[in-house]
Amino acid sequence: MSEENHDEATSHEEVTPVDEAHDSGDALSQAEAILNEAGLDTEEATPVVDKEAELRDDLLRLQAEYVNYRRRVERDRDVARENAIQSVIVNLLPVVDDIDAARLHGDLVDGPFASIANKLDTVLEGLGLLRVDEAGVAFDPNIHEALIQQPNAEIPADHVAQILRPGFKKGERVLRAAQVIVSLGE
Repeated sequence: MSEENHDEATSHEEVTPVDEAHDSGDALSQAEAILNEAGLDTEEATPVVDKEAELRDDLLRLQAEYVNYRRRVERDRDVARENAIQSVIVNLLPVVDDIDAARLHGDLVDGPFASIANKLDTVLEGLGLLRVDEAGVAFDPNIHEALIQQPNAEIPADHVAQILRPGFKKGERVLRAAQVIVSLGE
């Protein structure tokens, strides 16, 4: 088709079967309609169809790469967020230790500081901070740091007899191991 004929065909307002094929959104149908209108057999025009299939494959591959990129960015963003939260929590652990010591000595019974300490505990628990401070459980070197071993008639061997300093976990990650006394049994 010459340029003059092409300009005349595009200037008409009527919808031709080729235009309907363009509106359908199916690229293969569009290509076949164009070839049929031009009077070319689709078997003779396989290079055009092959090129279109190649372009379609390229588009699908690019779309898949973009989806994978977005997932990777979202995953990396979540990991960075978790690392930031854990960093803040680790830096607050000495403050939590001081609050625990004040509670142990009876300094946090009532008053504004007791309220602040309770709010801090609530916020840290809301962020997923878990205490490791249970006596009588089996010693686990992944969450406990044994400082002393002592005989204890009430606690079985290789169990935590006493917590010297509580440990903390966030999810499955141990932020600080609990310092404990381990029982030797009787």
